Amino acid sequence: MEKIAFIGLGIMGVPMCLNIMKGGYPVFSYTRSQTHPSIPEAGATICDSPRAAAEQADIIIMIVNDTPNVEHVLFGENGVSEADLTGKIIVDMSTISPVATKEFAAKIIAAGGDYIDAPVSGGDVGAQAGSLSIMVGGSEAAFTRVLPIFTLMGQNITHIGEVGTGQITKMANQIIVAQSIQAVAEALVLASKAGADPEKVRQALMGGFANSRILEVHGKRMTSGSFQPGFKIDLHQKDITSALNTAREIGVALPGAAVFQQLLSSCVAQGGGNWDHSAVIKVIEQLAHHSIRDEKA
Repeated sequence: MEKIAFIGLGIMGVPMCLNIMKGGYPVFSYTRSQTHPSIPEAGATICDSPRAAAEQADIIIMIVNDTPNVEHVLFGENGVSEADLTGKIIVDMSTISPVATKEFAAKIIAAGGDYIDAPVSGGDVGAQAGSLSIMVGGSEAAFTRVLPIFTLMGQNITHIGEVGTGQITKMANQIIVAQSIQAVAEALVLASKAGADPEKVRQALMGGFANSRILEVHGKRMTSGSFQPGFKIDLHQKDITSALNTAREIGVALPGAAVFQQLLSSCVAQGGGNWDHSAVIKVIEQLAHHSIRDEKA
């Protein structure tokens, strides 16, 4: 059985790592913050650096929060690249720059390893349930080898193409999620200010063509005022910034994404970088001078 290094134990990483261990795989974990107690309790070996984890493993999985952190895990002091990578596969499940992904992959392949970019969608709920969507870029051989591990973390697993295409697909996902959140927020504020109960409106819409996971999960967060992060505004802002930068480089207009970026920036300016991204409804409410939750907004 393959031995797994798992690097990055945040909101997403902890349940993903636990699901791998439930599948019977031996895991060597590293996180720069304090290790969640459930990880050693489940039987993982705690390592003191990415290099130490990589040295013990056949497949090295990372999920950290941005491109510089992925680069540091791979190529910083005591990073993954300081281990002998011959025959090993690096699997980056973070959401980062597709350009940087290709650069990182080239270095890892030159060092004797292989590289897959496999960002995920589904939030903390999907991570806990093992029902994530996983978008994969990399060689067919590497994908086939890692697929049994992916099935422990996700249900919709798609090999898109070469290295970098997983990140491009996740970029598209984040654009759709962003504008869906904005649409739900605008619809609920409109309905509420017109005198309708926003929660009953949400329930009604879930039975029609407007139904979506965003309406189901984030719409409920909006009506209840529960903005504890499943996915932080800071992280979605980072993803949309990357999408806008990529779009500029290749000559694509993303007007809806640009508007959503401004909503995120307004939340950050109010100290809401750690709010769940559904909290952009607060900005829509401010523009309308109306809260759908009365004093809870």
